[in-house]
Amino acid sequence: MKESKIITIAFILGAIIGLISITPEVVFTSGAMEYVLYVLMLVVGVSVGLDRDALVAMKRFRGPLMLFPLVILGGTLIGSLVACIFNPYLLITDALSIGSGMGYYSLSSVLINNVRGEVAATTALLSNMFREIFTLLSAPLIVKYFGPFATIAAGGATSMDTTLPIVQRSSGNEYTILSVYSGVVLTVLVPILVQVFVGGIRI
Repeated sequence: MKESKIITIAFILGAIIGLISITPEVVFTSGAMEYVLYVLMLVVGVSVGLDRDALVAMKRFRGPLMLFPLVILGGTLIGSLVACIFNPYLLITDALSIGSGMGYYSLSSVLINNVRGEVAATTALLSNMFREIFTLLSAPLIVKYFGPFATIAAGGATSMDTTLPIVQRSSGNEYTILSVYSGVVLTVLVPILVQVFVGGIRI
C-alpha cells in the first residue's frame, strides 16, 4: 500500500506540474523520457539477475504459461463485449478494437482514429490510459485479492515496460520474466487486432 500511495502522489504532482506548464518542453521532445524508461528497465533486469530464487523460478514458466498472454487477451475482449451491454450506443467492433489496445494507448488511439474518427480514438486513449494508471495505483491490492498473475494481466501490453517495476515489487522477481514475455506478445498483437476490429484489415 505504501508504494501505491507514493505512485498516487507522484501522479498527482505530475498532473499539476503539467497543468501549470513549468516543465521545459525540451524534456518531452528530446527523448529524455525514453532514456528514463531504459534506465528503469536496466535496474529491473539487474535486480532479477541478482535474485537467484527468481532465476530458478523462471524454469517453471513453460507449457501452459506460454499461453498466458492469450488468456489475458481473451478476458479483455470478453470484458469489452460486456461493456456493450451497459452502453447500447457503443458498437461491438468499436468496443473490441478499444479493448484490443491492451493498455497501449498511444498506438491504438492513432489506429482507431484513422478509421473510426476522433470520438472512438479519444475513448480508446482514455480507456487504455486508465488501464495503465489503474495497474500502477492498485497493484498491491490486485495481488492481495487476486494473486500475483493478476497484476500482469491488469497491465496488459504495458507489463513489459511502464508497469513492469510495479509488477516486480508487488508480485515478486520470479514473475518478472513472465511479465515481460506477456507484454511483448500482447504488444505485437495490438496493431493487428485493433485494425482487424475497426475494419482496417480483412480476415
